[in-house]
Amino acid sequence: MLNNSFSISKSSSPSSSRVFVYEVTGLKQSNENDRNNYAIRSSGNVLIKVPYNRMNEEMLRISRMGGKIVSIRPLEVAN
Repeated sequence: MLNNSFSISKSSSPSSSRVFVYEVTGLKQSNENDRNNYAIRSSGNVLIKVPYNRMNEEMLRISRMGGKIVSIRPLEVAN
């Protein structure tokens, strides 16, 4: 399940178009993540798309929700 909650804007900066996929395990349902537009299953991993400029914020948010980042990889975009 891939979160599609943001859009990618075109910019002259190469870092603004970079997107990464976080594979996260151990997320628990709470008030913090009830606002998300996707359900969380405590038994499985969740894939979350994160723009480069929000990577640190997202890592902190995942940590606050009790999750553990299993892997981070760049999103492959077909041209």
